Amino acid sequence: MKVGLIDYEAGNTLSVSKALEYLGAEVCLSNDPIDLKNCDRIVFPGVGAYYDAMCKLERYGLIPVIHELVGSGVPFLGICLGMQLLFDESTETIGASEGTEAIKGLGILHGRITRFDEAQLAKEDLKIPQIGWNSIDIIKKDSKLYRGIEDGAYVYFVHSYHLTCDNRADVASTTVYGTRFDSSVEHANIFGCQFHPEKSGEVGLKILSNFIEYTD
Repeated sequence: MKVGLIDYEAGNTLSVSKALEYLGAEVCLSNDPIDLKNCDRIVFPGVGAYYDAMCKLERYGLIPVIHELVGSGVPFLGICLGMQLLFDESTETIGASEGTEAIKGLGILHGRITRFDEAQLAKEDLKIPQIGWNSIDIIKKDSKLYRGIEDGAYVYFVHSYHLTCDNRADVASTTVYGTRFDSSVEHANIFGCQFHPEKSGEVGLKILSNFIEYTD
């Protein structure tokens, strides 16, 4: 199984690559459209700021490539920022011009990325960003990602912004951190995790294994 790992200088590619290789996958780290189109699966990682990531995708000519890959039906997994970029927009505007209210994403799935409410979290003595282990409430009963995983399993998060998905049928799991947010999605061949499966121990490896073994 050949897994393409999209390289746009905004991903935690080393740990993702190691996890995939541990599971027996051949990993192709590339931003070359030809390389990526020759892979059986695509993983879209991401760490950092939304605006900077979108700029890098544009710089490398990857925006139409990602749309084409998703449209081709190849199983596609976005991780953390990589999941957020699949949606319509984010209110994370770090690096953008003053006065910018939101940054447009890829618009492949529909929803909005917003920052945790600091005042609300303070009431429960919680900080931004959320860093550490938290549980997932699996709400998609026929989930492909969570096959063989118990409801309430713990995974590892690092994020200050969270997803509200428009299409509730796409939501695979939710998580509570001061507020309830959408922590993973599944839509046809498209998958997304706000958490880092590559840092989530045996549960994370099982999620990645389920993705590798996915058939529609």
